[in-house]
Amino acid sequence: MDEHSELTVQEPQEKMVDDAFQHLLDSYIASRHRKKVDIITKAFNFARQAHKGVKRLSGEPYIMHPIAVAQIACTEIGLGSTSICAALLHDVVEDTDYTVEDIANIFGPKIAQIVDGLTKISGGIFGGQASAQAENIKKLLLTMSDDIRVILIKICDRLHNMRTLESQPANKQYKIAGETLYIYAPLANRLGLNKIKTELENLSFKFEHPEEFNTIQRKLAITQESRDELFEQFTSPIREALDKMGVNYKILARVKSPYSIWNKMQTKHVSFDEIFDILAVRIIFKPKNRENEINECFNIYVAVSKIYKSHPDRLRDWLSHPKTNGYQALHVTLMSKQGRWIEVQIRSDRMDEIAEQGFAAHWKYKEGEEYTEDEGELNDWLRTIKEILDDPQPDAMDFLDAIKLNLFASEIFVFTPKGEIKTMPAGCTALDFAFQIHTFLGSHCIGAKVNHRLVPLSHKLQSGDQVEILTSNSQHVQADWINFVSTAKAKGKIQAILRRENREIQKKGEQALTDFLARHDMEVNVSVLDKLCELHEVKKHEQLFQCIGDKSIILGEKDIDELLGKSKREGGKKGWRRLVPFLGGKEKANVVKEAFEAQDYFIVPKDFNRKKPVYITENNITQFLFPDCCHPIPGDDALGFIDNKNRIEIHKRNCQVANRLKSSYGNRLLDVKWDMHRRMYFDATIVMRGIDRLGLLNELTQVISHQLNVDMKMLTFKTSENIFDGEIDLRVHDRDDVHNIMDELKAIRGIQEIHLDN
Repeated sequence: MDEHSELTVQEPQEKMVDDAFQHLLDSYIASRHRKKVDIITKAFNFARQAHKGVKRLSGEPYIMHPIAVAQIACTEIGLGSTSICAALLHDVVEDTDYTVEDIANIFGPKIAQIVDGLTKISGGIFGGQASAQAENIKKLLLTMSDDIRVILIKICDRLHNMRTLESQPANKQYKIAGETLYIYAPLANRLGLNKIKTELENLSFKFEHPEEFNTIQRKLAITQESRDELFEQFTSPIREALDKMGVNYKILARVKSPYSIWNKMQTKHVSFDEIFDILAVRIIFKPKNRENEINECFNIYVAVSKIYKSHPDRLRDWLSHPKTNGYQALHVTLMSKQGRWIEVQIRSDRMDEIAEQGFAAHWKYKEGEEYTEDEGELNDWLRTIKEILDDPQPDAMDFLDAIKLNLFASEIFVFTPKGEIKTMPAGCTALDFAFQIHTFLGSHCIGAKVNHRLVPLSHKLQSGDQVEILTSNSQHVQADWINFVSTAKAKGKIQAILRRENREIQKKGEQALTDFLARHDMEVNVSVLDKLCELHEVKKHEQLFQCIGDKSIILGEKDIDELLGKSKREGGKKGWRRLVPFLGGKEKANVVKEAFEAQDYFIVPKDFNRKKPVYITENNITQFLFPDCCHPIPGDDALGFIDNKNRIEIHKRNCQVANRLKSSYGNRLLDVKWDMHRRMYFDATIVMRGIDRLGLLNELTQVISHQLNVDMKMLTFKTSENIFDGEIDLRVHDRDDVHNIMDELKAIRGIQEIHLDN
């Protein structure tokens, strides 16, 4: 290629970069922030030089990614120059030879601190079984508790990665989408970034379950016209009333997102057509007097409830007590003339901006963009995050679960005996409340008085309860407390106290094991511990020491036999063997036949290509592990997970265990595809509910056994007050079989609800 043609290739890409940066500058100049164009330009030129010549998987110059992240930070969250510079520089330390110190020298300590918080770490806090993902989330949250902008920029980074996820291989898509759904969407929600939270959820859904996503999109498009008609008919009398009152307002239709619809279909076991709250209405008004905007909200509520009957149990007042993320609005559910309940959200333009952009919207009204510590509720939340981080969890999954508990919970308001109000997660207990006030109160709690009535520690609190905690110095933390507390803080403190106590028992157990093995001329090592864990069905080495220490495991001859290999397995079956990958080639048939006969699990070799899908066939299905958590069958959206012994577990993509694996051990995920030919049978359980009648059971068995010719293993039926609950265990080839059976059964008169038991 000559010099001239080299230039022609470069120029369009250079122009694309220049145009993208100019758009960013124009957006920043149009914002309410102080105009620090020079430092933003300096950061851009520095990042452009640092990433020079590097391309993304999509083929565009790498610098386009930092510009896009900065653009989201500026226009979609409303951040200023410090954040924009940090966004432009966020990958420089990680991907180039520049250090955080270099950034500090050139751009100052504040930008450097944020960039450092956004840089992935090497090394670990969790020790040997480290999860790099959990490590990085931990570091992110540690820095976030010093400067909230770290997590805001990380959410912008994640949003752009999700928007451009097509270029990644499928196993990487599941990792990133799963982590997004598990950690980043709840984080965005907790920070009040409603629009971004919704987009993150939808994109995750789209990449994990493409067929379901497209089906729901298609159905939303088909039903759009009838929704528009309903919206017009419903809002017409409301507009008339608000016009008479002289309110400056706009009314918007809010359609439930595809992810929310799918989630409801899964949890409530209903079809798309049975979801009636797809449409909601939002009234956004400009108050005549900013001081009086809460009263104006209630005036609008009074006006609309004169037109339509309101649902008595569905009035949500977030005006007097805003949510922890700053969300303020009044929600009321009204009965339309078409006989449908429709939720109406009433909020001022200021409340609307905070609802869409979260805490960042508060800063837009301040001089400059420095984060000020006057958002009390946010600081309480950050303090809790800090407390979780201060007590290092030994297990990555436990740590992520503790963080997640704190992110997802909706809130209730509880009063102390002196009338102070405390925000608590819904579903919390009296013991959670005790730990929320002070660790000493929690660890010595013997009961509580709720509204002056004595209740046990496990009593669940309701909004408006007044709670007094009763303590005793002789009380100490019990192991079963962990089963009924629900807040991250209480769980964390209980686990920390129990761990302290357990350490002594574990030390005793470890010493007892060492002495026991020494008597048989053996010593403690990882292989020995793994074998003993498998024999006694415990998951972790620490748990084994604990059980030996508290005498729930008594070591004996059978343990020595197992360790020396004198087990049944040695006498009969062959041991573990390493097999070559089974993804095609001339030798496939022989290798698979040999594996099938030997009943061996496939062991993933070091040079295994994790980007390629793993195909499950009739011949190799016995080489994989199918854990009890979700029972995937052919046709399910599935993924593979490489376990600690390099075997492959198969999970449904929406399985709860798989969701945790995606966010902790995403690098061990594999894309799985089914290549089955309806020659094998799998177990499936269908659950039903409906109105009982004479002959229903006979009709049901006729449809399954004779009409569909399906093998029934078991049928259980319970009837109470004319309502029946039934379960059928069937043998099916794949997911299509299940759907066909369910469609046929739905047509039977009396069956109201039907779903697959997961």
